[in-house]
Amino acid sequence: MAAPSLVPPPVTVDDAVPADWPAIAALTVGVYRDERLASDEYLPQLADVAGRASRSQLVVARDGDRVVGAVALVLDGDFGEITESPQEAAFRMLVVAPEARGRGVGELLVTECLRRARAAGKRRMLLSTDPVMAAAHRLYARLGFTRLPERDWAPRPGIDLLVYARDL
Repeated sequence: MAAPSLVPPPVTVDDAVPADWPAIAALTVGVYRDERLASDEYLPQLADVAGRASRSQLVVARDGDRVVGAVALVLDGDFGEITESPQEAAFRMLVVAPEARGRGVGELLVTECLRRARAAGKRRMLLSTDPVMAAAHRLYARLGFTRLPERDWAPRPGIDLLVYARDL
């Protein structure tokens, strides 16, 4: 009899389905709230997964049947808020469950966004991020994103977001 494997099963990435929406909402709101990455006023938008799904492709990372990460990929429309051309895609609201960090979940989600954007004929991927999200900035740099300071923006006074870009 073989010894049980101590290696965790691989995390998979695929499209979110409506049954995933409550888990995505709880994960996104929980991480952003608990890590003080968003104001209380922004939490309802983070919880509005159905609204995101109507304006983006929702991609999830699964550990077995459990959602451990999610991201909204914007290939068209204004939900990206930082895209300026039909050649640009963006992703938003990238989140990884704290207990799943260090397993490459964020990288899997971002690389899936890059793959899908390339397949859709996009030439550049953009994202905006809060200056306090240092771990995310390290991930973006490792994956070839660079700062695009001329596109930095503020969704409201006192909330200044940094923009990163990567050519596809």
